[in-house]
Amino acid sequence: MIDRYCTPAMEAVWSRRAKYARWREVEIAICQAHAEAGTIPQADLRAIQTRAAFDLNRCDEIEKETRHDLMAFVRNLSETVGEPGRWIHYGVTSYDVIDTALGMMLRDSCDVLIESAEALAAEIARLAQAHIGTPEIGRTHGIHAEPITFGFKAANWYAELQRNLTRLRVCRIDVAVGKVSGAVGIHGVADPDLEARVCEILGLRPDEASTQIVNRDRHAAFLNALSLLGAGLERVATELRNLQRTEILEVQEAFASGQTGSSAMPHKRNPWNSETVCGLARLLRANAHAMLESVATWHERDLTNSSLERVVFPDSCHLADFMLNRMTRILSGLGVFPETMAANLRKMGDLVFSEHVMIALIGKGMSREAAYKVAQRNAAKAWNGEDFKTCVAEDEDVRARLSPEEIDRAFSLDHHLRNAEHTLRAVGL
Repeated sequence: MIDRYCTPAMEAVWSRRAKYARWREVEIAICQAHAEAGTIPQADLRAIQTRAAFDLNRCDEIEKETRHDLMAFVRNLSETVGEPGRWIHYGVTSYDVIDTALGMMLRDSCDVLIESAEALAAEIARLAQAHIGTPEIGRTHGIHAEPITFGFKAANWYAELQRNLTRLRVCRIDVAVGKVSGAVGIHGVADPDLEARVCEILGLRPDEASTQIVNRDRHAAFLNALSLLGAGLERVATELRNLQRTEILEVQEAFASGQTGSSAMPHKRNPWNSETVCGLARLLRANAHAMLESVATWHERDLTNSSLERVVFPDSCHLADFMLNRMTRILSGLGVFPETMAANLRKMGDLVFSEHVMIALIGKGMSREAAYKVAQRNAAKAWNGEDFKTCVAEDEDVRARLSPEEIDRAFSLDHHLRNAEHTLRAVGL
């Protein structure tokens, strides 16, 4: 991942040095389990625990010969220990180390993402609570529909993010597995009890039925969860982009002094942060698709998953964390314009209350079809410039059934929005 979209928290998990440090932990945990079983002398274990180290440059040098990064690492680790280094990588295959370390890295990535998502949830909750009473026009198909509130809209975002948090928490459990089951997973050298002990030391569960690798359905589910998370963030970002249109301008991203919106047009204030989130969400979806293609392997394993995982795992984790943090930053500095929201709401006059007129007429005995036609014909007059409420109040079919007070109630914004706070309570705010 390019530096622009990296986060320090994910770099601490996915940098090459961090990955090799996890490999070292796994190799030492395997030696410890063997020592506890009496296979490795305790003195040799202590030597391994205290001396085993790696140097990335030395690993690169050895890899020119081995053409195998894990074995280059093992040789480097062993040569720093001396004679007891012969026990390093004893009775295991490469992916016993790689996949077990990966389980730790994916688990830690989930922790980072959950923390970032919870910070975003808190920011969305702030907006929802602050603006639950801020009227705004709801739009369907991009056209004015009926009044909502901006806080109601934010509560909807909050609910979706909570579902994505639940998916991340489930994934954290599912990916936190390791394996020390050998070349084809049959425990031909290392016994299941040793595998369980290694995983216990590392804070993992042993995979119930591994082959040479941990089955990739777990990892595909994780990347699909990130893809859904990205889609949810894109939905919020897309809404913010639309609400920032010049002719709408109900919200606006923070714009710093001296910031450049356009190299050619000095007046521009573009929603570029939201656009960045939308663009990166496409990468998350593409990476999830690539991982789905890696669930199927030949027999007990092949190498098709290895190359793409070097890209999709770190990149997806970096992107998801970057997007969460960027969205938090956007919302924390978001300008919200209630006056513009109110003006836009009234732009079509009272047409947005047409359903209430129809419902009131049905309640007084008119058929639904007839009530719809009454509301629609008066709406047609409003589209031609007349006042909708006046047209309704003067309509003979309406006057025969509704009192002036009942007409006023049908056009009451307070009555229409009376249940907005229900949504806050429903989502736990």
